[in-house]
Amino acid sequence: MAKRGSWRTRFGFYLLAIGSACGLGNLWRFPYVVGENGGGAFILIYVFMALAIGAPMLIAELILGKNSRKSVIVATQQLSTKAGKHFKWVGRFAVILSIVVLSYYAVISGWVLHFLTQFLVSLFSTPEVVTTKTNLASLMSNGWLQFMLASAHLLITVVVVVKGVQEGLEKWISYTMPLFAALVIVLVVRSFSLPSTPEVLRFLFYPDFSKLNLASLNHALGHVFFTLSVGFGTMVTFGSYMREEDHPPTAGFRVTLVDTAISLIAVVMIFPVAFQATNAPLTDPALMFEVLPSYLISIPGGALFGLAFFACLYMAALNASIGLLEVVVSNWVDVQKKMERGSASWYSGIIALFLATFPALSSTLFADFEVKGRSLIESLDSLLINWALPIVALGMLVAYNLGTSEKEKELNFVDKDKFVSYTMYPHWLFTLKWAAPFVIGLGLILQIIGAILR
Repeated sequence: MAKRGSWRTRFGFYLLAIGSACGLGNLWRFPYVVGENGGGAFILIYVFMALAIGAPMLIAELILGKNSRKSVIVATQQLSTKAGKHFKWVGRFAVILSIVVLSYYAVISGWVLHFLTQFLVSLFSTPEVVTTKTNLASLMSNGWLQFMLASAHLLITVVVVVKGVQEGLEKWISYTMPLFAALVIVLVVRSFSLPSTPEVLRFLFYPDFSKLNLASLNHALGHVFFTLSVGFGTMVTFGSYMREEDHPPTAGFRVTLVDTAISLIAVVMIFPVAFQATNAPLTDPALMFEVLPSYLISIPGGALFGLAFFACLYMAALNASIGLLEVVVSNWVDVQKKMERGSASWYSGIIALFLATFPALSSTLFADFEVKGRSLIESLDSLLINWALPIVALGMLVAYNLGTSEKEKELNFVDKDKFVSYTMYPHWLFTLKWAAPFVIGLGLILQIIGAILR
């Protein structure tokens, strides 16, 4: 078996961890989840949950990966053996979750790719011609076009992952993340110039707790886990590539801070444009694709703005897809020791493409499939992120607590050269043992009650 890869530089790890976290979860999903849950109060809960619950769990997954030098299935099997408990299911469910999420994520990424190409065409065409093509309804009526776009997205993802840690993941991310950051800055400045900005900022940052509902806590937690890639096994995999001198707590905390900041930047960037187009908060997951393209193409300089917007969105989507596929490939190679990385990448891509058939055809062949008015893609997103992901993340946390002694935890967390690690260790330990399990359990219970009362 080939020697396990590692990050060439610490900066390379940060870029890929942040790139994986800052995907469509931040730029597509977070804005409409904020809109659904009333704005400012939800953002306040989200930021608190990211720092108080998400960061400690992210650090635990990085430590697990670094210590085991294996991906999540083997790492949780080792914890299960040490604890004398059966937690092997956690790693397997994390990988299944990764590939299922990747499959519907690929379809949405295909939508982004479609609008990106349309805005590129608009630079050499008349707006009237492009407006009809940028209508979401025309895309949704063609299931096989959605399937082909998802195929193209998965093909690009597989090609990057095949090349491995240094030549594929790290090199790709080092090229795209600086461009992504530059585009985000340009788009934020452009969004702030819109007349709707003052009203949007009040909605986003003035907390009105009366707008929260029983599911809001779990929606915040689910999105924290989704955007930080906690519970998927992604950070266990990335931790397994860390160098001996890297300090997981420092890395985990920095990734959480940057990811949370980008989540806030995303709503500030997207909400003014969406509000300007609809005069209402963004609450529909399809609204960004339904309203924004037509609106952008109609304003002066909108074609260039739209091209930058969807280029930024696609880079985010691709970075997150690479992280999800890497989880599946890395686990396949670790479990099937004779499996080559290239073969594992292509097989995983084919499985993801097969699963993507169902969400790709959700608006045509499976148009009649609805759960409480939600389409197949919306139902998948809600089921996986708001229900399955918190349960898997909780299972992984319990496995880590039972399979790791307090002496091991202290040894892995505390760095003798970093005084702050001594002061933070008791808080981290308390969160892992008591606070995180309680909050996740409470969020799930409140969501169940809300679903029953609805």
